[in-house]
Amino acid sequence: MGNIDDVKYPLNDVTLFITDAIQAGAQNMRQLLAVLAITIAGVCLAVDRCETKYPNVVLVISDDQRPDTIAALGNRSIKTPHLDQLVQRGSVFLNATCANPICTPSRGELLTGCTGIRNQVFDFGRTLDPALKTLPEPFNDAGYTTWYCGKWHNDGRPGKHGYRSTRGLYTGGGGKWWKPQTDYRGHPITGYKGWIFRDQNDQPLPKLGVGLTPNISATIADAAIDVIESSTSPYLLHVNFTAPHDPLLIPRGFENLYDPASIPLPENFQADHPFDHGNRGGRDENLLPTPRTQQLVKADLAAYYAVISHMDSQIGRIIAAIDKSDQAQSTLIVFCSDHGLAMGSHGLRGKQNMYDHTIRVPIILAGPGIPKGKKLKGHAYLRDLFPTLVDLAGLPPIQCDGRSQVPVLHGQASSMYDFTVGYFRNSQRMIRTDQWKLIEYPLVKKTQLFDLKNDPLEQHDLSIAPEHNELKRRLSAQLSQWLKLQKTHQTSPQ
Repeated sequence: MGNIDDVKYPLNDVTLFITDAIQAGAQNMRQLLAVLAITIAGVCLAVDRCETKYPNVVLVISDDQRPDTIAALGNRSIKTPHLDQLVQRGSVFLNATCANPICTPSRGELLTGCTGIRNQVFDFGRTLDPALKTLPEPFNDAGYTTWYCGKWHNDGRPGKHGYRSTRGLYTGGGGKWWKPQTDYRGHPITGYKGWIFRDQNDQPLPKLGVGLTPNISATIADAAIDVIESSTSPYLLHVNFTAPHDPLLIPRGFENLYDPASIPLPENFQADHPFDHGNRGGRDENLLPTPRTQQLVKADLAAYYAVISHMDSQIGRIIAAIDKSDQAQSTLIVFCSDHGLAMGSHGLRGKQNMYDHTIRVPIILAGPGIPKGKKLKGHAYLRDLFPTLVDLAGLPPIQCDGRSQVPVLHGQASSMYDFTVGYFRNSQRMIRTDQWKLIEYPLVKKTQLFDLKNDPLEQHDLSIAPEHNELKRRLSAQLSQWLKLQKTHQTSPQ
């Protein structure tokens, strides 16, 4: 028990309470002792609350990582020993949806716990609604030190949105130091040109490299480890890797980890997508020539896997730093990606699509209060991480579109949603239930329907089958109603 001077209810209030009880008619010593016992119990409870230790929270996010690129979750070709251990140490959400599969909007949803429709970041170059509470703010209110490391891809800087400190911050704005570079194939780089690390005073650090570098995951991990080793509890550490986003640059020592000839193609590989899905001419789709060839897709996958394995080794360093600290038993570790990537699936290269290889994200949670070795099939969103982490930390609940997944973690519910919804600009909309997925393409007036239980790779479009007309109508109506309610800022029915 702590110092009595720290108790929320001062001792003189106890005295007044007893005096009032006596004046109210406590006729004998037994009644007085009963009142005193109840009062002292309340004082003890108040003291214990004052001494409650909040858990540290370390949130690690990858960029463009498919949900099927973790060995422990079924990929026998990739090497991810540290993420595998995290899977064993904690619980995994197998059906989590990012909702909007491009970097800025997806991260905006995670930061606010709200849909891009609500937070006003539905695409690149948008500003988060300043009226919304952001992820670090409830932790700041509880006395946490809040840190941000790595890639920042929303408006302003992390400090604008509540983070108290940065370390290893990586942003745009280093164009004057940029020099043309090539990727692992020798092709000119088109992404992250001019991105640069910055110090705590927002000053650029070109000596750490401009644009992506083969060793960038280690630089970001170094910053995170420095925070872990120097922080006092409690702290929130938000770590954002750039890996495995293109340009694919194979880290030193990982050049021969994967043989392209031995890498299996995605089972739903196609040479081309059968129609314009809304991003046919986008930058991501131009990273590989169309039609896609098996040789180029395998080479891309080998490089992609190497970058993921290198990031995995850096995540291992971060976990080791946590385990070595004196706060290891009170630290929540969370891993996820902002969205997936096609990498040849369905004839696509990029992320702007509604298929499961892209719209789903791996979410792993481990630490105090998290069941070990649990694989959860309930529906979830990336934006649920905000209220879930607040709930796990024991902080007051927040108002947002996301829902705490703690009831699912603890077996009190199988799912917090009946369905999930996805969207990309004005060209794609998706609704996903336990069995069915309906994708609408308004610009080309196209619809797809997949039976996910019997066709998890989404290879057989059932939309033209007349026996599914009523199912399509019902799913489309649910999707339309959900979108309408979001636009009017009402609670979505599920």
